[in-house]
Parts: sequence; C-alpha cells; structure tokens
Amino acid sequence: MSSNNPSTDWQSDYFGRSIDERLKVDASKSLPSRLSSALTAQSVFDATSSQATLPALFISHGAPTLAIEQSTTTKALARLGQNLPTPKAIIIMSAHWLSPQLELSGHPKPATWHDFSGFDEALYQIRYPAVGLPPLAESLAQQLSTLGVSCSVNPLRALDHGVWSPLLHLYPQADVPIIQLSLPQHFDSHACYQLGALFASLRQEQVLLIGSGNITHNLAAMRWDVETQDENARDFKLWLLAQLKTHVPTALDWQQFESAHLVHPTPEHLLPLFFALGAGQRVSVVHQSMAHHSLGMDIYRFD
Repeated sequence: MSSNNPSTDWQSDYFGRSIDERLKVDASKSLPSRLSSALTAQSVFDATSSQATLPALFISHGAPTLAIEQSTTTKALARLGQNLPTPKAIIIMSAHWLSPQLELSGHPKPATWHDFSGFDEALYQIRYPAVGLPPLAESLAQQLSTLGVSCSVNPLRALDHGVWSPLLHLYPQADVPIIQLSLPQHFDSHACYQLGALFASLRQEQVLLIGSGNITHNLAAMRWDVETQDENARDFKLWLLAQLKTHVPTALDWQQFESAHLVHPTPEHLLPLFFALGAGQRVSVVHQSMAHHSLGMDIYRFD
C-alpha cells in the first residue's frame, strides 16, 4: 500500500528489506545522477577547475583537542589535504548533529560552534570561517525530497567540532565551501549507506564527501595521557576494516561483533562511516592509530 508521504515510502521500502536486498537496490538505482544535476546550476563553481573524481572519506575526529594537537592523526589529515585535488565543495556528515529528519546546513557564513566544555581556553578562540552554499543546499534538499527522502534546509546551523576540528588540518585556509548533513536519529548503518549512495556521483563533480565520527568511541573507557590501548577497541576496528574490505553486508551488521556495545555504547560516531562507504565502496587506509586509550583515530578513503 502506498503512502501520500514520499519519505514514508522511501523508509518503509528500504528498511523492510534484508541487507542483501538493500545492497542490490543501492547498486541498481540511478538516483545519484539526478542529484549531481544540482551542482551544474550553481554559479559558485569554476567550470575550468580540475575534473578529478574525489574519494569519500571517513575521519575519526577524536576529542575536540584534535584541533590544537600535532599528532600522527593531524599530520595524516594535513598530508591528505595537500595530496587531494582542491574540492569545489565539502558535504560532511558529523556525529554531533542528530535530528528527527535529515537536514542540510544553509547558512552562508556558518559560525564556529564550540559545542563542548571543560577544555583549554585556546580551543574556544578558534574560528573556522568557511562559507556555506545555501543555493546548493536548497537544490539538493529539493532533489532528495523528490526521491522520497524527508529533509529540509536549516538556515541557522553552525559548524560543530566534528566538522571544524578535522578540517582545520585538512584545509587550514578554510577556503572550501561546506554543507553539513545531520544524522537522522532513526537512521541505522544501512540507511546511512543508502544516503551515501545517493550522493556518490557528486564525487565526479569535485565534491568531497566526508563522514566524521570515530571508528571506536566509548568515552567511559577513555584515559588521558596514556600509551595503552583498549583491547576491545583495537580488535573491533581491525575486524570492521577486514569486513569493509571483504564483505560489506557483515560490516553493515557491525553490532554482531561480540563486544560492539563496549566499543560503541551508542552508534552515532560510527554511522558516518557508512555514509562514506555508500559513496565510495572500495576502502583503503589513510591512517590508523589509537588515542586516549579507547579512541580509534583511523582515517579511511572510499573510491
């Protein structure tokens, strides 16, 4: 039975399928090309720029202190930004924007939001003055709505630290426009994967798609200024990477890992990984490390 609400149609059709059925649907749909047409209408883009297809990225952004650290993670981010062609835009899903339905940021000059407390005063002085792209956000939201994805543009949303703390190292000049995506509260790994698939062809339009979260994230297990590694976190991220390389349906069913609940007591920091996976599929490792005992700081690219 069909519904008059297209978002309900999309969700009921998608969530009612098995993992294998979902993957077959993702591979067969021609939705990405309909989304990519939104970019061609935006005068903010320079038609003479490089036509290289960009990867999708998953970035473990760790604690807010990443913004002022000099570590193997920040050095990997800096090298990545230097080696990639300069994007025309960044579309980034952060674990720190949960919402009832999908939202796209639409502020022309989004503020730098210090959405944390109790840290060094230097963190609160940081500003990341990248511009937004309201016309593109509106166009993409219209396209998504046409496809049955319930979404809207949020004209007030600031950039949370899941966005600006890694981008400070990736693009320190803040010279790439940003659209931030929310993480709908009812989305699971499969829905994030499907959403990434809808955005995938934007990579051919020199848009950098990023999921920002953490490959492992249990704040209760964190220990500051130690060199030890949480065994559950280490084992989980090695297991998940193996599944990403060999069997995506098992990766999507990540909660089957025996100690998954000890590594991700809540799923929001892992789910942006599946947005990047849906947009790129073939995984390669940019960086692997652990911080503060329990935070996996891995960075992956998907081509």
